[in-house]
Amino acid sequence: MKRAIKNHLSDFIAILVLVVLAVGVTGYILTQEGFRLPFISKPQFTINAQFSTAQAVTPGQGQTVRVSGVQIGTLSGVSLKNGYAIVKMSIEKKYKGVIHTNAAAFLRPKTGLQDMFVELNPGGGPAPVVKQGYTIPLAQTAPEVNVDEILSSVDADTRQYLQLLVNGAGQGLNGRGGELAQVLQRFEPTHQDLARLNQAVAVRGVELQHLVNSLRRLNDALITKQTQIGQMIVSSSQVFRATASEEGNISRSIADLPATLAQTRTTLGQVQTFAQQLGPTAQKLIPAANALPAANNALAALAKPSTPIIKNQIRPFVIAARPFVRNLEPASINLANATPNLNSTFSVINHFLNLLGYNPAAPQHGYLWWLAWLGHIGRTVFAVQDGNGDFRQAFLQVSCASMSQILNEAGPLGPIVLQGLNLDTVLADTNLCPAQGTAAQSQFRNFQANGSASPYSTANPSVASKLSKHGVGNIGNQFLPTLPTH
Repeated sequence: MKRAIKNHLSDFIAILVLVVLAVGVTGYILTQEGFRLPFISKPQFTINAQFSTAQAVTPGQGQTVRVSGVQIGTLSGVSLKNGYAIVKMSIEKKYKGVIHTNAAAFLRPKTGLQDMFVELNPGGGPAPVVKQGYTIPLAQTAPEVNVDEILSSVDADTRQYLQLLVNGAGQGLNGRGGELAQVLQRFEPTHQDLARLNQAVAVRGVELQHLVNSLRRLNDALITKQTQIGQMIVSSSQVFRATASEEGNISRSIADLPATLAQTRTTLGQVQTFAQQLGPTAQKLIPAANALPAANNALAALAKPSTPIIKNQIRPFVIAARPFVRNLEPASINLANATPNLNSTFSVINHFLNLLGYNPAAPQHGYLWWLAWLGHIGRTVFAVQDGNGDFRQAFLQVSCASMSQILNEAGPLGPIVLQGLNLDTVLADTNLCPAQGTAAQSQFRNFQANGSASPYSTANPSVASKLSKHGVGNIGNQFLPTLPTH
């Protein structure tokens, strides 16, 4: 046999390829026809649907089970039970949890050749998921309706009208079927919208059922509560009657409502201002609040040792001092009456002491300084006697400004005052009296410039020689300077 294969190797390979192709094609055909290949086909679970008629249902011809246009299984068998057709459906395992016990099944043709499939509405909601071998009841299925069944259900006149309509439509569409198809194709979006509308209406139908059920339960509950409802109506009547009797007060309240609202608005505005201030204030109080625990601890540490002192010492002292305090009440009242006069007296004393200590912003000493100077002079005057006998010693202090004022106010007696009090030597010295000495020297130079023969003529030659150094004098020629008093 090996020799034969070797001699006819090309023919053997061709036959082998044909066998493999035949097996592959056969497997594909069987798979498309719903035949289950062991270890190859995907696992499935089966459910049944009860139909009044299973016309044109042929298992093994690739008839499918669809949900919203998606194939989820195939029709794998049909049988008769109690006068109804039981259609067996093989569903893929991955769609097992999609179908519920409230699912609905409809037989529909894919083409005009009665190529049938089952359109399955999987249901949902509170209904449980179906199990292996579950049968959808007849009430949840609908078979295909043929045209002759529709015509047989109408009367003779309606059939004639339908025949006339069909004949007229045939004459109108003679040779224009493509245009009608295009028109129907353009209506597809409308049909899609209508489908969504129908779904919404169906949802509303379910909700309407729930509403009717709820109304029924409400009516049942109201029937059991008739007595309470009657009492409520009577009470409501009394309330309305009382409200009607207070119509005037209600009207006045409504009339006062605008002013009340205005005042409320003003108050709320002020509250808003307060709230705006309260926020930063509260923020600033946070550190103090954070410090409260430590303060409470410190207060507790202080209060614990202080409690025996307050209890055993301060409290007995207060109890013992209470009669004495009651006796002090009349004296306190008299003291309160005398307080205004005491305030006035102490105010005068305070002003006098302030006057003694007052030192104004001027080149003068305060009153206390002059008081001390007066005490010093008095002590000097009455301390000792000098060689003049009973004459007391005296010390006079005069400022340059005071001497200038005395000299300027002396008039014709100016030379006598200047020479008798020895003021010419002091006022001419710029080291002792800078302002007066400078003014005197300037005025004396002007006097010499006027042609005076002798700058000085005085009865005291020794003083004249001393004064000539400072440029002040010529008293004999009546030279008398005018000096500043400040």
